[in-house]
Amino acid sequence: MAEMNQPFSDRYGYRESSEPEITVREDAPEAIREGLIVVAQETGMATGGLLRIACKALRKIRKSDDNFNYTFEDELHEIITNAKWYRVYDICEKIYEFLIGYGNSDPRADEFEHQLNLLFREHGVGWQMQDGKVLVRGSEGFSQSSSAAIVAMQNAGNSTAANEMHEALADISRRPKADVIGAIQHAMAALECVARNISESKGTLGEIIPKLDLPKPLDEALIKLWGFTSERGRHVHEGREPLFEEAELVVTIASGICTYLLSTKKS
Repeated sequence: MAEMNQPFSDRYGYRESSEPEITVREDAPEAIREGLIVVAQETGMATGGLLRIACKALRKIRKSDDNFNYTFEDELHEIITNAKWYRVYDICEKIYEFLIGYGNSDPRADEFEHQLNLLFREHGVGWQMQDGKVLVRGSEGFSQSSSAAIVAMQNAGNSTAANEMHEALADISRRPKADVIGAIQHAMAALECVARNISESKGTLGEIIPKLDLPKPLDEALIKLWGFTSERGRHVHEGREPLFEEAELVVTIASGICTYLLSTKKS
């Protein structure tokens, strides 16, 4: 019966052959603002409840309480339409927080997150919700490598490295402007933690790389990555702040190498 409540495309597994390219990062287009309201309402949220959550997130007082000609629906659309782009994603998180309750699981929260992520992907938005938090959505390689690396670190008992990678993801997901330098620094710190654990050395990553017994030319590539991040992520020169895409690349590569090192250590 649950399947019959799903849309036609979900019931029969119809999907685009490829997802739309990510074209939206520092914005919340009209389709996302309007779609958020629809997704929340389809999840079972009442318009009045959504309005209260939006006002709380934006620290606004409702007008419709004192104006009987001004409906909840009117005010909700006006507030979300006029909100700064990053506040729209704050509202998304507040809706999830309401649905999840006080530590109690609610299937509506999972459904809201699922439908919201479908909305983001459909419109090429470079954000995604994970466990109620809106985080950056990068390339497929970025998402898979960073998630796999954190799991591998946790399974290996390397909590420090896992925390550093979490911080890298948090920095690159900051709104309204990503902390690209912080993301690079934390990603490389995670890699350094893993390398120290593997090599049983206390040196810097640059000193440890030759001890990791990496196949050539991977060792040389890693040395060059270390040099790049030292210049662009540690000793930043005026006018040479890394691009978002460069930070995404560093996090992806660092995650992949961490996973590789931990998997070869087990074998």
